[in-house]
Amino acid sequence: MNLKQKIAQKLLHLRGDKRREEVAKAVGISVSALQMYENARRIPRDDIKVKLAGYYGVSVEELFFDGR
Repeated sequence: MNLKQKIAQKLLHLRGDKRREEVAKAVGISVSALQMYENARRIPRDDIKVKLAGYYGVSVEELFFDGR
């Protein structure tokens, strides 16, 4: 599994049963951008990484750089 796939898996797990629209609006990104992150098509810019980590209550390192 590559880095994009690991990040996508973590994002999907953290979103759980929340709607993409809800998360995207709270973070200030488009639904299509969130979908690309969750489908391992793109890795977010650093400012979006910070917003996503904050929204989910995890560290940027845990979400985007940890090998788990």
